[in-house]
Amino acid sequence: MLRLSAACLIAGVLLSTPLSAQTLRYGMMEDPDALDPTLARTFASRMVFTALCDKLVDIGTDLKPVPQLATAWELSSDEKTLTMHLRPGVKFHDGEPLNAAAAKFSIERHLKMPGSQRRSEIAPIDAVEVVDDLTFKIVLKAPFAPLMAQFTDRAGMMVSPKAAERLGDKFSTAPVCAGPFKFVERVPQDRIVVERFPDYWNKDQIHIQRIEFRPIPDATVRLTNLRAGQLDLLERLAPTDVPQVTRDAKLKLGSVYELGFQSLLLNPAKAGSPLGDPRVRQALELSIDRNALNQVVFNGEFLAGNQWVSPKHPNYVKEYPVPKRDVAKAKALLAEAGQPKPQITLSVYANSEAPQVGQVIQAMAKEAGFDIKIQAADFTTLLDMADKGNFEAYLYSWSGRPDPDGNTFSFLGCKTPLNYTRYCNADADAALQAERGTVDTAKRQAAWKSLADRVLTDRPVVYLLHRKLLWAYANKLTGFVAYPDGLARFTGLKLN
Repeated sequence: MLRLSAACLIAGVLLSTPLSAQTLRYGMMEDPDALDPTLARTFASRMVFTALCDKLVDIGTDLKPVPQLATAWELSSDEKTLTMHLRPGVKFHDGEPLNAAAAKFSIERHLKMPGSQRRSEIAPIDAVEVVDDLTFKIVLKAPFAPLMAQFTDRAGMMVSPKAAERLGDKFSTAPVCAGPFKFVERVPQDRIVVERFPDYWNKDQIHIQRIEFRPIPDATVRLTNLRAGQLDLLERLAPTDVPQVTRDAKLKLGSVYELGFQSLLLNPAKAGSPLGDPRVRQALELSIDRNALNQVVFNGEFLAGNQWVSPKHPNYVKEYPVPKRDVAKAKALLAEAGQPKPQITLSVYANSEAPQVGQVIQAMAKEAGFDIKIQAADFTTLLDMADKGNFEAYLYSWSGRPDPDGNTFSFLGCKTPLNYTRYCNADADAALQAERGTVDTAKRQAAWKSLADRVLTDRPVVYLLHRKLLWAYANKLTGFVAYPDGLARFTGLKLN
């Protein structure tokens, strides 16, 4: 009966609408939040923005910035003025020109709009000055090394001033940007549809007429739809499904290690939580075997890690290698803390993978004496709990940013927007300011070491794994390139 029910469920969600061969059907794990680059905060929304909203600069597969809407840029010798030169002839989807005044509008919107999620990312900007029609200057309050990396994401996305002023806080219902595709419609929890923009500056490299983004939370159902020919591309393939894809002659696999991390956010400020004792936090980390977790849940496809960047990253602090599991030491620490059987609630996303991770951690930690209760909830509910500090331990995934500052500052700086653990330490803050304050590689490396000295001892976050980003797609799709930020680029893609 259970098998029959599952089969009916999968069959029931198979997409049935016949579509043109020029329509790319993209299966996503989640439905995005607001389709406004100033307000959006989810990984899923970034996938849609790749089609809708070009940025000042993009990243290459080597993570270095490459031209997109801006073709050139210069940083002053004091590192406080960035001059950017825009690509000529670029139009927004409403036909308005992208010029220096429009760039100034977009950046100031990111800085000043109520509810902006970009404000903290580019807060060191003091002023934006128009030099001429295609040139503008960004004046900084102080040197800010991550600025170019921020412009490779939503802070670098340009919106039409005319549309933004007309729509106000409803801009996300009909976003107007300067990307290769323009917005058509959105049906919540069902689809987001975009169509090729005929006046796109790089239109000769856009071969697909239409994209339908389809949120399908269950990884098995996403893959079933792909194998049935109802999807052309899916993101976040389950690692356990890799063998199935590689054996299927009609499918191809794309993969690359992510820039981000999977982690446990620990909230010692939660009233009555045993995690308020640093020895309990250390014992919890020592109870976890990262490699075993990777094998059991992720088929060994991910990479064990203990920092905000993976051991393969050039900014990984080698003085702190991934710790081995040590149950005996964990028990001793709990005894020393006077809490031999601490009770903890672990919050996880109610998807196909996170509860499994929680269960493995629950079983491992039990051997050290922990009694972990798992609480599963949807993404929006957990994000709200995190914003309010209303959690004890939270299994949290971050997609990552090209500059490690994007993986650290907002999580570990005092009173920063993603600091869900409410962590605040003067030494950590000083290290974060030091890494931000110069483009000098050696000085930044020293700052990352200082940050690790403090954070890996205090453990507001226990970093666990770095995911291998996995895409599966029909072999009729060509030109696909896996980028470590997890976002598909639609330039050069063809459906044959």
